Amino acid sequence: MNENNEKVLLIDGFNLLSRCYFATAYGKEMHELPRNSKGLFINAVRATIQKLGALIRQHEPTHMAVAWDVKRDETLRRETFPDYKGTRGELPEPLIQQYETLVALFGQLGIPQYSVPRYEADDIIGTLVHRWRTEKDGECIIYSNDRDLLQLLCEKTSQLITSKKEEVKYTLLHFQEEFGITPVQWIDVKALLGDKSDNIPGVAGVGEKAALPLIKLYGSVESVYENMEALDPAFKRYLKKLDAGREMALLSKNLCTIFTDVPTVLDMDLDTCRWKLDKDMMKSALLELDINIRVG
Repeated sequence: MNENNEKVLLIDGFNLLSRCYFATAYGKEMHELPRNSKGLFINAVRATIQKLGALIRQHEPTHMAVAWDVKRDETLRRETFPDYKGTRGELPEPLIQQYETLVALFGQLGIPQYSVPRYEADDIIGTLVHRWRTEKDGECIIYSNDRDLLQLLCEKTSQLITSKKEEVKYTLLHFQEEFGITPVQWIDVKALLGDKSDNIPGVAGVGEKAALPLIKLYGSVESVYENMEALDPAFKRYLKKLDAGREMALLSKNLCTIFTDVPTVLDMDLDTCRWKLDKDMMKSALLELDINIRVG
């Protein structure tokens, strides 16, 4: 096959699974969720496979990889900042069980999936994106609603984002038109803003009205602080807040930066991600779970 026809679909596993779980479990108690004859919960597994089939039909990838997070208290970022993701609650038991079911199912089907100690799914995706853009000519599509991944966009790489029940293929052009900066500078914007969902502090008192304009004007967090003594008058009211938040800004930038050099992923053959749907095998595997849906 001509390399120009190659296309990789990179899936943030927990992002997909969680969205499918909460969409199908909304308003229901645990005992109301569907189980199969073995007593296993299957609401999220069914929805995940349906979405995966839709993605394959729509985008026809030649390569695919599912990236899984490790436990949040076992990550490099938690080592750097003990409160990282510290505000998140425990995952529901049915979701955890269906994660285990899905990992086993993907393994049975030969779907490439990766989890690397101390790294998060974003880092695995970041490393695969970096390698794909340097080693392959084809398109790279990220499936995740995690906007941290926008820093990975380039001419070859887009991200599928769901907004208001509509799925958008968000490209580099979309990003440039919306924000007027480069994807790499998204890290600097996030460093100033922080991220409540990940408990990344940012700079207290510096919100959206200041963070993006500051990075547009100065280019990076470091440059903002290099120009503190001659800060543009439009930002003078943020001077004390920026000065007080210097350490947190630099820490937050470190936390927001996606790794692109994850061991194992860095050294693997990209063609181990080549995968083609075997409809009969998938149908048989799903029937073992008492799931009867259209695949492919």
